[in-house]
Amino acid sequence: MNKSLDFHLEPPDDRLISLVVPVYNERVMLPLFFDRVLPVLAAVNLRHEIVFVDDGSEDGSAVYIRNEIKRTPGLRLVKLSRNFGKEAAVTAGLEHARGDAVIVLDADLQDPPEQIPAMIESWQSGADVVLMQRRSRAGETAFKRWSAHLFYRLLNRTSRTDIPVDTGDFRLMSRKAVDAILTLNERNRYMKGLFAWIGLPTRVIQYDREPRAAGETKWDYPGLVGLALEGLTSFSVSPLRWATVIGLFAASVGALFGLWIVIKAMMLGDATSGYPSLVAIISFLGGIQLLSIGIVGEYVGKTYLETKQRPVYLAEEVLESPVGVSQPLNTRLAEASHVKAI
Repeated sequence: MNKSLDFHLEPPDDRLISLVVPVYNERVMLPLFFDRVLPVLAAVNLRHEIVFVDDGSEDGSAVYIRNEIKRTPGLRLVKLSRNFGKEAAVTAGLEHARGDAVIVLDADLQDPPEQIPAMIESWQSGADVVLMQRRSRAGETAFKRWSAHLFYRLLNRTSRTDIPVDTGDFRLMSRKAVDAILTLNERNRYMKGLFAWIGLPTRVIQYDREPRAAGETKWDYPGLVGLALEGLTSFSVSPLRWATVIGLFAASVGALFGLWIVIKAMMLGDATSGYPSLVAIISFLGGIQLLSIGIVGEYVGKTYLETKQRPVYLAEEVLESPVGVSQPLNTRLAEASHVKAI
């Protein structure tokens, strides 16, 4: 008697994973990026796409991605009209991503793509946000590690929003979380704060950050200081309160010093040494005033930019592979003979 054998193959998950990759002058890194990321995505039993956002690159990054689109399914290129900054590039990627879950990953590969399966597993277990927390930061100077450590804790102390420490943009968000982010229309965008602001069930995965495999970082210290100031003023009014406290302290010191001069002159008959003390007091108070005006000006400038209602970015063109998104591995292998490159 012949017995038939039934093979119960698990059907592929029809949900779509979108990878958002901001790119700025990363032509040297892109071949390495494809070599590491594509095998990881191919091993995941989900449909996937990669949304590259070229943020005004001048080294041919967009040309390289455009050529890859012709022979690799599941790629999309959003080419911005100029350099708008990483926060705007991430926003553009989220707006063009179609996935049921979206992962933000830098092109420099310091955040290992091999963590993607663990992130997807946490999402499938019910997390709307899978937060990747740096356990170590290889390839960075001690000063940069110390300053980053200090900044994240200062930001958390001053902000009403609980912004997780030692985290970057590397994270997975469900479609629900992405749609919530896209409802926030502010122009001055500090994405780490916006990611935290929406809340939703979050799971944290720790990992070790790697050094760059090639190329150079696009972040210098002035840029990092500007980003830090953006974060502090976007999610807190504490700097304004600091200015008030410092002003009160300076006024109190000045009043006490003036009282001391009067008492000393009346009771001890001591002549007041005017010029040095006067210059010191004026310089101190002048510095406090300029600092306070600068802090107030930062907030006024943000308000001014918000009232203009300019778009966060402008896209010059959007290109994608004509064969659509990549299919799960078993489906893609079965249909490989029917896929043609443009």
